[in-house]
Amino acid sequence: MVALPLSMALSIAVGAPPQHGLYTAIIAGFLVAALGGSRTQVTGPTAAFVVILAPIYAKFGLSGLMISGLMAGAMLVLMGALRLGMFIEFIPHPVTTGFTAGIATVIAALQIKDLLGLSVQTNPEHFVERAIAMAEAFPTISLSESLIGMVTLLLLIYLPKRTRHLPAPLIALPAAALLVLLLSRYVNGFHVATIASRFHTAIGGKIVEGIPQLPPMPIIPWLAQGPHGEKLGLSLSLIRELSPGAFAIAMLGAIESLLSAVVADGMARTNHDPDAELLALGMGNLVAPFFGGIPATGAIARTATNIRAGARSPIAAMIHAATVLLAVLLLAPLIGYLPMASLAAMLLLVAWRMAEIRHFGHILRVAPKSDVAVLLVCFGLTVIVDMVVAVSVGVVLAALLFMRRMAEVTHARLSEGEHPSLPKPLPQGVIVYDISGPLFFGATQKAMATLGLVDAKTRVVILRMDQVPAIDASGLVALESALDRLRRNGIIAIASGLQRQPSLVFEKAQLEEGPGYLLIRADIGSAIDAAAELVGETPTSAVAPPPPAAASSTG
Repeated sequence: MVALPLSMALSIAVGAPPQHGLYTAIIAGFLVAALGGSRTQVTGPTAAFVVILAPIYAKFGLSGLMISGLMAGAMLVLMGALRLGMFIEFIPHPVTTGFTAGIATVIAALQIKDLLGLSVQTNPEHFVERAIAMAEAFPTISLSESLIGMVTLLLLIYLPKRTRHLPAPLIALPAAALLVLLLSRYVNGFHVATIASRFHTAIGGKIVEGIPQLPPMPIIPWLAQGPHGEKLGLSLSLIRELSPGAFAIAMLGAIESLLSAVVADGMARTNHDPDAELLALGMGNLVAPFFGGIPATGAIARTATNIRAGARSPIAAMIHAATVLLAVLLLAPLIGYLPMASLAAMLLLVAWRMAEIRHFGHILRVAPKSDVAVLLVCFGLTVIVDMVVAVSVGVVLAALLFMRRMAEVTHARLSEGEHPSLPKPLPQGVIVYDISGPLFFGATQKAMATLGLVDAKTRVVILRMDQVPAIDASGLVALESALDRLRRNGIIAIASGLQRQPSLVFEKAQLEEGPGYLLIRADIGSAIDAAAELVGETPTSAVAPPPPAAASSTG
């Protein structure tokens, strides 16, 4: 009951006829539940996709939308096969919060047209142009549409406070439809757009108003209608044009689905398999376009409702898909009476909840400035440009900031003679070079720079690396260059305390070439002993004790 109006409203928000949202909930919802790695997840069209799908539909029509979903499905299957599910968790929280709030802002703005009944002459592809077009159309506001939209919005806000047994849309939308019927009959000039009056489908040479009373029928996505009613076809150039959007659909679908699965685990006390979930989501998006479906992902609100209703297995989500199918077959004529303003009011409320304004403000107040910058950049780019750019820039910016932080915690220092951190004193001509932190490309130059301070009197340098958890290719190259400089100056290097990953890197690079290049010892104590032998001193296990006092004699 929650999925039925939401699936239609989200399809309409994209620009597509409402039945395609229902077909998505039926086909993708059933397949992902049957194949997925989460026991209680519900899949279907979601609000997060609106920002990506609306520009695709505006430019390429329904055919382009379905082809994009098909391509995204293939990418998701590949991600699942390569076991990349765990890597989705590495996308920083400011990035996801920023683009989610941006998506909510765009969705809310897009509902103003139907909520107020504006007569917008153009349908621009991007948000800013759309906002300008709606502002210019503001004098065309319809009092009838505005009244129905506001009444629906008030009901959607008020009803959950009075009853939690029935979903608010199940009461608010039929009530709004009934109010429209009554006012249209008894008030002259009262007119409100409905699903039946807005959408028409040609079936067997006949025009059907609203939603066809038929199950999802097989269709070839690239033979469906393009932006101007023509067949779009399939070509390499089209695939190339659709690739950025398809990649954004795949990434956002993976993020939303796995986030929803985590929420479901917390509510139902289950554990999901992220790779199986990506595979199932990919299969759902591969099959759904061949039945008129648009891209789908895990729906957090519907999943939570499913669990609260007692769901504990995938069968519940499969029954949910079958229930939507029955609603299409039995209730399609009645669904046509739903007002467009009411659906817009419902999506406006969805956008408000999606934005999580309190959480957004909390991050602005308490997070480090770098995270705040990432949050605002992702939010701004999502609204002004598009989500593909926002996520790409956000992830890169967050990665750069992370590398800077890691570089700040990586440091090195030189020690000689006696030092509190050493188990024994160092022989003359031996120094210890302590490295702490990962040796990766962001921190390599800083860590290796101190080696340039080694003077000509030094004969052995001990590289103390027990605090180095990892080395990447840049760190290895920098270390090899430093070792070459030491060898040219006649200085022998000893590496001590290698952890597992650096040890494997050293072994593959064949760095232990002999006493004239590099020695490797298990710990700092054995490294100091080896250095003492190299400089010709007797190794000592500790500071030498004072000589015994001479015996005294009397007599």
